[in-house]
Amino acid sequence: MKRKFLVTLSAMAVLVVGVFSLPHQVKGKTKSNEIIVATDSDTAPFTYKKGKQFTGYDIDVLKAVFKDSSKYHVTFVTTAFDSILTGLDAGRFDIAANDFAYNDDRAEKYLFSKPISKSNHVIVGKSGKKYSSLDDLSGKTTEVLPGVNYADVLKNWNKNHPDKEPIDIRYASSSTGLSTRMQHIENGKIDFILYDAISANYIIKDQGFDLEISDIKDNSGEETDGLEYFLFAKDKKGKKLQAYVDKRLEQLAKEGTLQKLSRKHFGGDFSTQLKN
Repeated sequence: MKRKFLVTLSAMAVLVVGVFSLPHQVKGKTKSNEIIVATDSDTAPFTYKKGKQFTGYDIDVLKAVFKDSSKYHVTFVTTAFDSILTGLDAGRFDIAANDFAYNDDRAEKYLFSKPISKSNHVIVGKSGKKYSSLDDLSGKTTEVLPGVNYADVLKNWNKNHPDKEPIDIRYASSSTGLSTRMQHIENGKIDFILYDAISANYIIKDQGFDLEISDIKDNSGEETDGLEYFLFAKDKKGKKLQAYVDKRLEQLAKEGTLQKLSRKHFGGDFSTQLKN
């Protein structure tokens, strides 16, 4: 009987400890002011890591947005590129920051911030190989990540030019970074990559690739071409965050912070031409 009483008493003690510790545990997991920002940490100079530290243009812009905020606390997390938006859908993340461009499919599901940078599309090919137009890519082979705008540009070209040899678009896994795809150009596995000028110039200079960058004008032709955004869920919290971030972006643009961060990470000003 004494043994049974001790067991019961012990169980009650565990229960009491659990009851008193539960509020603290739940509070730590469900803080409404904690903003989780998702990035793949592999899209330099927009988002990457130096050791364990998150850095890059997108990261520093968001740090500036939430600096000294008494309302929000921002936390950055790394996830695979193709898991960023699904995590936004599921409510695991609050902001997607990964050099995101605009497209109609995304606009149906997500809210966009004001643009934070403006670049232009370029074609990266073997050294000595120049391209002046998407037409020059007919019959050539490339690699893209699923869900990126560059794939849509190339698919639309194929669709609009049925009389020409199509561009061979191969889909790489989300773990295949830009530097790996550039190596594939050097070793002849693919012919080119369509990408933004900021990233292409940064990676080639940073890693010493012997590749050629060609500026082109005939991309998708949309007003949103080359613009970069943060993404939010289309819900009540997402709308509040969008309003907060947009207001801060306007302030950062006026005070020159965006220009300063652009020069720091991109080596040039890709922000003052934005219409905020």
